[in-house]
Amino acid sequence: MIRKPLTTPMLFVCILFFGAVGHLSAQAETIAIIGTGNVGTALGQRFTEIGHTVIYGSRSPMREDVQDLVLLSGPNASATTPQEAAQQANIIVLAVPWDVVEEVVQGLGNLSGRLIIDPTNPREIAEDGLRDFAFHDSNAERIKAQAPEAYVVKAFGSLGDYTMLEPELAGGPVSIPIAGDDANAKSVVAELISNIGFYPVDIGPLRYAHVIETLHYLRYNAGVYNGARINFYLPADEADPTR
Repeated sequence: MIRKPLTTPMLFVCILFFGAVGHLSAQAETIAIIGTGNVGTALGQRFTEIGHTVIYGSRSPMREDVQDLVLLSGPNASATTPQEAAQQANIIVLAVPWDVVEEVVQGLGNLSGRLIIDPTNPREIAEDGLRDFAFHDSNAERIKAQAPEAYVVKAFGSLGDYTMLEPELAGGPVSIPIAGDDANAKSVVAELISNIGFYPVDIGPLRYAHVIETLHYLRYNAGVYNGARINFYLPADEADPTR
């Protein structure tokens, strides 16, 4: 069954951050979405809406719910195995559970020169039910270690899948911070973000990906205490942009 977006109003927090894939662009690319859960479903639909070809990577590509997702995504969508999807695409989105992402990357074959987008959020559940830190580096850095010749960009982990599907549910602008070591790769991801209605914010190299992952703790734990998860809007400080 395809998940429907939620309609719960979202709270907003404004936080200020200080701080070569030459053949790729965000125009008419083939994008492999590895995983068909909530995030993969949302991003796959949004990317086909703006003209990209999407190949869903699933261990069971002929399963009924996967084929329903393909139909829902339109004529530019298809489904195959994860490795086949990755090898046919220029851009790969790892929309899989955070704790299997390294294993999944190992099974995708040669990823040299491809752009990998990591939306995953490592986490543990503390005794009080809140989200807590799983480890001190980031999933994005662990992905890079598995695919050193790929261009890895951390993005899309700071908002919910329902907001990805329908940005207007947030009730205002939503920023998506990104981190990565290659400027061209980040510009491609930034364009994808802009084209589906959000505001990209570059926070630096991949070693800062863990900063983006911590936003998940803020979103989830704020939901526990406020009754609704938050979104992030990160406007530039025009009065003193370098301080």
